[in-house]
Amino acid sequence: VLDTRDVQVFKVTINGQDAQFAFGEKHSFKGTPLEITFPKELRRGQEAIVEISFESSPKSSALQWFTPEQTSGKKHPFLFSQCQVEFC
Repeated sequence: VLDTRDVQVFKVTINGQDAQFAFGEKHSFKGTPLEITFPKELRRGQEAIVEISFESSPKSSALQWFTPEQTSGKKHPFLFSQCQVEFC
């Protein structure tokens, strides 16, 4: 379960396999939980690569963007989340 706020999720994959996902009930300040179901059970200690295809909006207050010029490589934009209590 991940917190989201004003994002649209199109697809979730886990280790390259499509995963089912759904949004839970929206909370006034926490946002909306994104509930992801793994396609198969993981063993203790096993790692998984979770990829989420999504679109943010200017209202996505927990997400912040650097323009390419603001990054060290100056080629690609950079997205990050501070995940502070008032945004998560």
